[in-house]
Amino acid sequence: MKRLLMVAYHFPPLAGSSGIQRTLRFVQHLPSFGWQPLVLTAQERAYERTSSDLLQDIPEGTVVRRAFALDAARHLSIAGRYIGATARPDRWVSWKFDGVRQGMKMIREFSPQAIWSTYPFATAHLIAGELARRSGLPWVADFRDPMAQEGYPAEHITRQQFLRIEADVVRRASLSLFTTPGAAEEYRRRYPEAAHKIGVLENGYDEETFAQATELAAEGPLNPGCFTLLHSGIVYPSERDPTHLMQALRQLHERGEIQPGKLKVRFRAAVAEELLHRLAQEHSVADYVEVLPAVSYREALAEMLRADALLIMQASNCNQQIPAKLYEYLRSGRPILALTDQVGDTANTLRRAGIDAIADLDNATFIATLFQKLFHQGFDAQVGAQADAVSAASRRQRTFELTDHLRRLSAEAA
Repeated sequence: MKRLLMVAYHFPPLAGSSGIQRTLRFVQHLPSFGWQPLVLTAQERAYERTSSDLLQDIPEGTVVRRAFALDAARHLSIAGRYIGATARPDRWVSWKFDGVRQGMKMIREFSPQAIWSTYPFATAHLIAGELARRSGLPWVADFRDPMAQEGYPAEHITRQQFLRIEADVVRRASLSLFTTPGAAEEYRRRYPEAAHKIGVLENGYDEETFAQATELAAEGPLNPGCFTLLHSGIVYPSERDPTHLMQALRQLHERGEIQPGKLKVRFRAAVAEELLHRLAQEHSVADYVEVLPAVSYREALAEMLRADALLIMQASNCNQQIPAKLYEYLRSGRPILALTDQVGDTANTLRRAGIDAIADLDNATFIATLFQKLFHQGFDAQVGAQADAVSAASRRQRTFELTDHLRRLSAEAA
């Protein structure tokens, strides 16, 4: 069996990031395609929040090495302030030094055929790049989303460092992968000399975990007698701004299209809880809004299965990104309502799956019109995703796509 050294900050028991699922499910499925995963991650002290619920999903016998790492904001600050250089390119840059040391030890011990690293955070690529330089192994750089973007990072020095890192990674990596067609195309424009080694490997859902979640979903609807529209995951004030959604709810209420007790918009694990409560109060729609804390991953999937419909929010400044939850939404079979730019990757992915309930996130009138149309038609008329789109988005299928890339790179390196 061939071996793959995987450099990933996001790995159990880290809690609060959907990014864990990408690495964890690759780790689960790689052996069935002839690859043994070797995981190089950070010590638990580096994680702001931890949870043991996903530790059971790490296959028994998986090699996991945890390198020394500190969070500059928590471990290197005095009176809440820390030196900027200790947090560039990210707050966990201290992970690099022991990460390279332990990574080289793993290379000598296990003789992997390739290295894979995943962003965020940029430090993972710094570690993998150094390991690839020292070992000469093929390196797959999994960007997921673009690194340097317009206005991000906001701090000038960090943004310049991001630009230097991404340019170096794209130039030196054997293959750079992105989770959306738009992101991959953007990087082909940025780095035309490396366009031939830039590809797409989308996110997905885990069928085995959904099967377990189905048992938890047997309780029935979330709010019996009250239509519940669920948004599962983080609400970002800019990238997933709920302001116009709240305005649309107010318009519908004032026109008598909706009534308290008949509709709930539930936000699960939104993080921006104060923002949601404030906006709901400002627009007098608090009776229509539920804001609930995080639950375990399986419970979150079960909640999707129990919801009357599912809500996606993605602003136009993220047109080259797709929320990872979208693929789990597709698998759930529930109706999906998307508040996103009509020309972005999120909208295009939904339309390819046969879902067209889409309105711009920043237009309250369009949102209200879409709600009104669906309420009149009945949300049940909104069928779930097409079967072929669902099957193509499984984590097992994504792992097969990854191993196909690895097979090609291994052959070229031989």
